[in-house]
Amino acid sequence: MEQNFDLIYRTSFENDSFLELQKYCTDFISKEPNKILNSPRFTSVPEILLVTIIKNDNHQMSETQVWERVIKWGLAQNPELPSDPTSLSKVDFNTLKNTLQKCIPLIKFRNLTSKEFLKKVKPYKKILPKELYNDLLEYFLDNDNEPIKKSESQIVKEIIIDSKIITNQQAVLISKWTDKLETTEKSYEFKLLYRDSHNDIGFFGSLFRFKKCQNACNNQFRTVTIYKMRDSDEILGGYNPIEWKFDGSYGITNDSFIFSFKNSDIILSRVRNEKDAICNGFTEGPSFGNGDLRATNGSIIQCHKESYEKPIRNTDDCDVIGEIEIFQVV
Repeated sequence: MEQNFDLIYRTSFENDSFLELQKYCTDFISKEPNKILNSPRFTSVPEILLVTIIKNDNHQMSETQVWERVIKWGLAQNPELPSDPTSLSKVDFNTLKNTLQKCIPLIKFRNLTSKEFLKKVKPYKKILPKELYNDLLEYFLDNDNEPIKKSESQIVKEIIIDSKIITNQQAVLISKWTDKLETTEKSYEFKLLYRDSHNDIGFFGSLFRFKKCQNACNNQFRTVTIYKMRDSDEILGGYNPIEWKFDGSYGITNDSFIFSFKNSDIILSRVRNEKDAICNGFTEGPSFGNGDLRATNGSIIQCHKESYEKPIRNTDDCDVIGEIEIFQVV
């Protein structure tokens, strides 16, 4: 399967009936990104997979190696382009720039040495945004700057989480978001407070269970709530650093966030209006903002951007919750 991972990945996400295969692919990307980067078929992977791999801090490649593979992938998508950057025309550079527009912002250029920047990046300066290139040039001309190396202490330790909804790598990502960092030396434990399945239960059963949910996380701090939709693989969630009250009030904080995972798409949205950050509705499951992530009666999800930076869904329509998990980050 590893040899033809690009084909398996494409096939698994073409149809929501391949949920187990999708989970295998997601776990493999989390744990073995190097095998994909080093695969002979690497240039055949879809863009969304390449973006996911670059974001993955578990790969053991240097930033210059990642950059080289990104360039290699971009050229492979445009076989008419010459491989020698000195032979690329203005039109060629624009073509390559458009191909790599989602990858370039993810490269940690400041992890390079001055020599690596000069030899590997400068020949392709025309595919970088002008402002970014000028900033990097100024940075590398300053001899006092030391390159940031990916040491063992900067690699996030694997977090084990007892979850039936998210992967270990997604838990690592959430732990970084709680600290607003790209990497962290901290190790977190995700302590399970509540888990339930809302599949095939009636309205009154849902009301009863959401009360149990409220009781489980009432007065608890630093909690991550995760909702999985009943009829799709879409995952929605939020982080609340302050205590839940469920007394009809709004909790005030500027450190909460909401997120979504769907296939390989990841959306993070931090709070914008801190006065409405946390919704402690009497008849709701854990909810965020003034409708940004609302669990009505503990069984219906609806998202409408109000109090957070951006929407985490592309629709305001209601959806049915299939599963819920709530963890305390300790």
